[in-house]
Amino acid sequence: MVVVMKPGASQRQIDHVIERIEQLGLRSHVIVGTERTVIAALGEKRDGAKQALETGEGVEKVVPILAPYKMASTEVKKDRTVVEVLGLKVGNGHVGVIAGPCSVESKEQILEVAHIVKEAGATALRGGAFKPRTSPYSFQGLKEKGLQLLAEARAETGLAVVTEVMAPEHVELVGKYADVLQVGARNMQNYPLLERVGESGLPVLLKRGPAATMDEFLLAAEYILKTGNTRVMLCEPRHPHVRGSCPLHAAAGHGALLAADNAPAGGGRSEPRHRQGEPGGDHGAGGGGGGRGRPHDRNPPRPGEGTQRRLPGTDAAGVPAVDGGVSQGRGGGRA
Repeated sequence: MVVVMKPGASQRQIDHVIERIEQLGLRSHVIVGTERTVIAALGEKRDGAKQALETGEGVEKVVPILAPYKMASTEVKKDRTVVEVLGLKVGNGHVGVIAGPCSVESKEQILEVAHIVKEAGATALRGGAFKPRTSPYSFQGLKEKGLQLLAEARAETGLAVVTEVMAPEHVELVGKYADVLQVGARNMQNYPLLERVGESGLPVLLKRGPAATMDEFLLAAEYILKTGNTRVMLCEPRHPHVRGSCPLHAAAGHGALLAADNAPAGGGRSEPRHRQGEPGGDHGAGGGGGGRGRPHDRNPPRPGEGTQRRLPGTDAAGVPAVDGGVSQGRGGGRA
């Protein structure tokens, strides 16, 4: 539930409500808005809590949070969140362009690409130093050397660095070099990792996992938000064969900013995302041409048509429309 304080409530009154919340066995989280302060009371012990808090001095009202995700809900915070680091600014009408190669391969490659994306107008550089790969024999990234090269590219261009962290024990190392920690689609439900990146205090770019529902996606963000780190950006990768809809504009809550990973910028894919014989060989706009529909597809495409259908509320590339003040960024390449 959230305790909405009256406009002009004093710090003493706010501290008193926080003390009452913790006495009830709940955890408090203060959100200072433009007009008033809201205190979230998080936890399972709710019996009698609403009545006990409503009588507090300076309290305007106590509102139950109906959504399963508490901190990611707009019931907690109405104001749009803005994530800002170096030249990157995302949210509340600000569009941040993040671009770069799928992986850092050499000093020459990353510096060249960094200057290219800088000149093209990007405000952050994306590149993988640690690479999750299906095959254990594939290139796994340059690891710390790759992080050092990303930091060198930042020094030359001024671009914020966005790179993936794959394990809780890597967070401290990656945090020494990166400005934004990326959690890949494969790790969306790696809960110890989500908590650790939240505790780092750095902005987090969270990718939606294959076939993850919207509730699962927002609950994954909740693991980060509940640490007190509200600088979270949600990213929708392109998984056209497993994703039936893309209503991310409905997920624009506290700390939940919209991004889309669908436009390669100097990167390209790290490995093919389709099997031989499957339609839709690329993840770009419009899909592949022709091809036989999959058995579970009730409406297979006519000859010559692409396999990707335009969903309601999306543009020609299948990207969801932006609702309210939620920003839509574009991630370069594919992780």
